[in-house]
Amino acid sequence: MQRELTAPAPADPEDGGLPVLPELAARFAGAAGRTAPEPVGGGPALRAAACGYWERRGLWTDPGHVAAAPGGQPLLLALLAAVGGDVLLTRPSAAWYAPLARLVGRPAYHAPVPAECGGVPDAFALLETVRRVRAEEGEPRVLLLSVADDPTGTTAPPELLHEVCEAAVAEGLLIVSDETWRDTVHHPHGTVLLSPAEMCPEDVVVVTDLAGAFTPPGWPAAVARFPATERGVELRARVLSTLDAVRGVPLPPVAAAAAHALDEPEPVRERTAAAARAHGAVAAAAYRALTAVGALCRPPQAGRQLYADLDELRGDLAARGITDSVELERELTRRLGRPVPGGHRFGDAPHTLRVRLSTLPLLGTGDQARLAALAAADPLRVPHVAAALSAFETAFRELAQAGPRPTGTEGSPLP
Repeated sequence: MQRELTAPAPADPEDGGLPVLPELAARFAGAAGRTAPEPVGGGPALRAAACGYWERRGLWTDPGHVAAAPGGQPLLLALLAAVGGDVLLTRPSAAWYAPLARLVGRPAYHAPVPAECGGVPDAFALLETVRRVRAEEGEPRVLLLSVADDPTGTTAPPELLHEVCEAAVAEGLLIVSDETWRDTVHHPHGTVLLSPAEMCPEDVVVVTDLAGAFTPPGWPAAVARFPATERGVELRARVLSTLDAVRGVPLPPVAAAAAHALDEPEPVRERTAAAARAHGAVAAAAYRALTAVGALCRPPQAGRQLYADLDELRGDLAARGITDSVELERELTRRLGRPVPGGHRFGDAPHTLRVRLSTLPLLGTGDQARLAALAAADPLRVPHVAAALSAFETAFRELAQAGPRPTGTEGSPLP
């Protein structure tokens, strides 16, 4: 149950996401002259829009059970501080979960995911982890999971999710469901995606960071849905108290744009669908390239990332001086010319040879290039996308060939 500190991953200069929709930019600009701050927890328009968003997904919600914050990190930080106790995470899990638990002084423990998907722990492993934590006089209170997962890019099958939720509730855990990526499913008509709040409505807090599917990363906004119970009301009040103490409120222009995005007018729906389709196409191509050289990887189903295990190539990688995820991160960052975080940043042991790979750079590096990829009937036929995928495939094929470590300037891609 060792918890490790690691240096922050280097920022990707191209990680600004997709171009801003003109409709959202207009809402942002229209609210730029507002001088009054948003109320703590979000104003009526933003909370009402969040209610409509959840109701269209089968979760009736009252505005009094909603809270908004400037991004998923501050919202989750306030939530963990309010709940107290130890935090249970999946292995792997999003890189920002464990640091937030440490920041509020909450021990975080990882339970492995099943073979089928990431984002939820194996139910038996969860129970064993709870038992071990309690045997060490710990106090597990929170299970943080993700039905559409970062880093693995997979979705949790309903039957597995049900088993995990039943186990967690039986152990008295509050389930925090990070649903940031639920609207990025690559094949929505062929994927059944449920929220834990549909299964255990009194024991689940839903958190959604709008940067997953709706707003640019530079416009931080997130919403949380609390249970309609006495416990939920008390928990929301504690979260608002923490947000108030640090002035954790969305900026008025961001709140206006976020409310419009959550209303899901036609341009927003079209952009969300086009982005999911394009990311799904390049993710599937990247998956084929990875498995062709012997890497293990769950088939991507949602989001903008894949999680690859290169342990089958350990011998070839060792010949290049690569024996752990830290060295693998450094080498792939150099080869691909962009940050490729290793598995140690997501809760996996450093000796593993795992990395998370983003699909966003495969769509291009500028607004026009990415818009062209989104508009194409077949993104893989767009020249710059095909070239990016070819470079991706070449980098892994060369890496898989045993040989001395290539020379080159640190931090720059190979020719």
